[in-house]
Amino acid sequence: MDEHEIRKLLEQVKAGRVSRRSFVQTMVGLGLTAPMAAQLLPVSRVAQGQPKSAGFMPTKRGGGGRLRLLWWQAPTLLNPHLSVGLTNSDGLRIFYEPLASFDPDGNPVPVLADVTPETWSKRLQLLAEVAPGATRIALLWNRRALSGSEFILDQMNDAATKMKMTVRSVEVRGPDDLAAAFASMTRERIGGIVFVTSADLFGHLRQIAELAVEHRIPMVSLYREVTVVGSLLSYGPDLSHIFRRSATYVDRILRGAKPGDLAIEQPTKFELVINVKTAKALGLTIPPSLLLRADQVIACPEKAGASSGC
Repeated sequence: MDEHEIRKLLEQVKAGRVSRRSFVQTMVGLGLTAPMAAQLLPVSRVAQGQPKSAGFMPTKRGGGGRLRLLWWQAPTLLNPHLSVGLTNSDGLRIFYEPLASFDPDGNPVPVLADVTPETWSKRLQLLAEVAPGATRIALLWNRRALSGSEFILDQMNDAATKMKMTVRSVEVRGPDDLAAAFASMTRERIGGIVFVTSADLFGHLRQIAELAVEHRIPMVSLYREVTVVGSLLSYGPDLSHIFRRSATYVDRILRGAKPGDLAIEQPTKFELVINVKTAKALGLTIPPSLLLRADQVIACPEKAGASSGC
């Protein structure tokens, strides 16, 4: 297949006569890698959307019909069942169809329901509840250590705009950058922090939480592990549950199950954890309604051995 034929095939994709998936499969058959083949679509302005077909009828969620989605990231693993986050589960749609299998006639058959809450806007909402005056928000992270960082920043900015907030990206590459980062946020009168954990910073959670209290900046994180060591609150998936489910998948694969036959699970269990000891140190009062919604309230120092109440 020469360049002219490839361009002609791309035009058919634009017209809706050939699906994106079929295009990628054709390119893979010619020797391209799947991610490289997928990149041909946005470059050719195909991934901006396809024209409405004659048989298309609008439907409410759950009403059936074909769902076409543009995924924002590429896979880094060839087996998404061994991943513990959304990155590979999402990106590997190019190889797998986690929400559907196929019957003998090639028709898609539902396998697993997909639940993805708007967690980024939720964290900003929680921050606004405990610190109503916070309008300048810092996104504290090591951007280079995270896949899908552009997506995270876009989601944060979109949510902040709706809530009349502004978001500033504060990047740290390691523990040596933390002191300067917090000093900078204090000078700029940052009113709240959304901390995105990455593997390189996971061993320094206590230091980060203590710096937030020292600089009197309320900090929201993704995982309860950060709140346990002193962050104000966290909202996100239960890591221990995710790792237990990952172990189950590994066990099933080692016992002979075909990875392609296993439905890919996305987090459905999210927990809200609040550290009222930290709130007191920051001079904040947690609304009773928020405490009632919490899955866990930390009221004692970790060394006291009590994670809920004293």
